[in-house]
Amino acid sequence: MTASLLFSIGAGLLLLIGLIGAFVPVLPGPPLAWAGLLLSFFSKYNQISIACLIITGAVAIIVTIMDNVFPVLMTKKNGGSKTATTGSTIGLIVGLFLGPVGIILGPFLGALLGELIHTHGDMDVSFKSAWGAFLGFLCGTGSKLIVVLIYIWIYVASFF
Repeated sequence: MTASLLFSIGAGLLLLIGLIGAFVPVLPGPPLAWAGLLLSFFSKYNQISIACLIITGAVAIIVTIMDNVFPVLMTKKNGGSKTATTGSTIGLIVGLFLGPVGIILGPFLGALLGELIHTHGDMDVSFKSAWGAFLGFLCGTGSKLIVVLIYIWIYVASFF
């Protein structure tokens, strides 16, 4: 196998791991996917420009930062505490083991439970806070997913 082919295959693998990372909080999806684009730059099978790498690299950094900011902002906007944000993250991790429904419901239920503990059972405040944490999670995850899918499209298009 040539180095160029290994670069291209490695790039594809990093992009797939980046796609998983769009959902799994411990994997930095967009940076991993960007690393795939960077690796494909060194392959003769892909045509990725330096300008594309610079732009996509900046986008990866911005989306990664925003992914950490969205849940906090949305939770605070809806009167929630850090406990709701932490609960949302824990709910996502647990939800990963329960399939697609768990991935969607886990963050909301985790935020609700976290805020119920924080507010000593005030359901109205907890629900509003959990909704904010959930919306923040959706914004962050949605942004990461869109960016990684665009990176995959760039990678696939770079073959032609």
